[in-house]
Amino acid sequence: MSLVPPGLQWVRAYRRAWLPRDIGAGVVLTTLLVPQGMAYAELAGLPPITGLYTSIMCLLGYALFGPSRILVLGPDSALGPMIAATTLPLLVADGDPERAVALASVLALMVGAIMVVAGLGKLGFIADLLSQPTMTGYMNGLAVTILVGQLPKLLGFSVDADGLVGEVVGVVEGVADGAVVPAAAAVGVGGIVLVLALQRWTPKLPAVLVMVVLAIVASSALDLAEHGVSLVGVLPQGFPPLTVPTVGWSDLAPLAAGAAAIALVSLADTISTASSFAQRSGQDVHGSQEMVGIGAANLAAGFFQGFPVSTSASRTAVAERAGSRTQLTGVVGALLIVAMIVLVPGLFRDLPQAALAAVVITAAVSLADVPATARLWRQRRVDFGLSIAAFAGVALLGVLPGIGIAVGLSVLDVFRRTWWPYQTSLGRVDGLAGYHDLRSYPGASRLPGLVLYRFDAPLIFANAKTFRDEVIRLARSDPPPEWIVVAAEPITDVDTTAADVLHALDHLLDERGQSLVFAELKDPVRAKLERYGLTDAISADHFFPTVGTAVEAFRARTDARWVVPDPTGALPPPHDPGTPPVPRLSPEDRTAAGPDTVAPPGTREDGS
Repeated sequence: MSLVPPGLQWVRAYRRAWLPRDIGAGVVLTTLLVPQGMAYAELAGLPPITGLYTSIMCLLGYALFGPSRILVLGPDSALGPMIAATTLPLLVADGDPERAVALASVLALMVGAIMVVAGLGKLGFIADLLSQPTMTGYMNGLAVTILVGQLPKLLGFSVDADGLVGEVVGVVEGVADGAVVPAAAAVGVGGIVLVLALQRWTPKLPAVLVMVVLAIVASSALDLAEHGVSLVGVLPQGFPPLTVPTVGWSDLAPLAAGAAAIALVSLADTISTASSFAQRSGQDVHGSQEMVGIGAANLAAGFFQGFPVSTSASRTAVAERAGSRTQLTGVVGALLIVAMIVLVPGLFRDLPQAALAAVVITAAVSLADVPATARLWRQRRVDFGLSIAAFAGVALLGVLPGIGIAVGLSVLDVFRRTWWPYQTSLGRVDGLAGYHDLRSYPGASRLPGLVLYRFDAPLIFANAKTFRDEVIRLARSDPPPEWIVVAAEPITDVDTTAADVLHALDHLLDERGQSLVFAELKDPVRAKLERYGLTDAISADHFFPTVGTAVEAFRARTDARWVVPDPTGALPPPHDPGTPPVPRLSPEDRTAAGPDTVAPPGTREDGS
């Protein structure tokens, strides 16, 4: 990782021809940053102005330390509920706005510190803790949670309830009791319809800005405040000074837990978005540097009354379509927001709160991915189940427990695949080189007395018993095989627990007059078996470089011939009745057997 911040590298390589595009894109971007910043601040349970403070500082922080040329950071709809879930339980009954801001700012500093430390430690792979199915389910659950949570504001009333079920009940009761403010509902619902329609039919128009401007015009012309519609009001003038937020010691533990969850979601979202836009522009994604860039953006926001931020795919897309070439676009946007809150803080005083709710709800709709969930149902039911479980975790238990469930399900899915890996027996298929899965080719030829067994996973403590049980089952089949050849190419590791199991298994098969044979062991795995002492217990002539050489060695010793099983899958006995099984060879016998017993290293299954 370079010691020179990426932002300074862009400055050195900047071309004058890029300036008009970056400035124009910055102006266009600002039209989206302002309404979304205020809306997502309220989604996080904070005053609208903090969304603007956050937008300014995170844009400047990422412009200096972020590696992407056009990635846009800012307040995010996915993080808003997580911030609220972390800070609201720490507030007193009616909530102190200043304390809420302080808690959110400390949260941003914690997220920033986690990101910077993880980035310097090259821990970008942490984003892989969230698999795509669980991330899809989590986002679907988050979308529903946001939608239900914003409905009261959209309709002009409030609900005092905890959890999705309680909020749904509160909304239904409010509507039934006549708490809906018609004017607010008209603004909110009309705003949603307008934004979605413009995004679909005229995607180049700034749909959110058009809706916000029309809402302000309608509010002012129709005096909606007199009809019970809540307005944003005049924003505080000026920019806050550098502030070190303070909270109680008892607040640090819950804030740290929330910060870890927010950092994980922010990182996963950023890496995904950065990869998508990098592919289109031919750039590379530097995961660790992205973590540092996100961390710097969060630290900058935290010291100026801001809250945690993440990447925004929609805002990045707007900047890209507007011709953005570098992070100067974000700097221009930040400066324009500063000019607005310093010179015209009353610009949004007539903006209805219902319009902000419409902004949040349209963003929540973009979080949900129902087609992806339907595709999981068609393609892989297990992944569909993981997605639904993650969705239920968020919807029923809450946002923070939901991310814990999503991570836990992703990790458990990895263990499940390792614990119960795919395993099968192999046979020879006419016209196809190599040896193939009997489940796919049940009519494949087999050698009497020989079983080719493939285990598709590292052999470790979690699945050693599964491996042992299957080998014993094969050994006890009728007729019993003389050799069980493990096609070990998929086995990428063997730990000490599995080594002990192999040792006991080899001894058990020896007592039965059967042999455990290995083919295609990778060199690092073979080296581990030697360190474990297994190559002393298992004869050297039972290790082969390929499955093909193991098969030929068996045929040379037994004169076995390939046969096609009858429709029941039964094979003839490996020898004529009364013929004893071929004993294992002593070292002297192996020497006498000659070099043809074991093929030279590098030989493939087909003998090439």
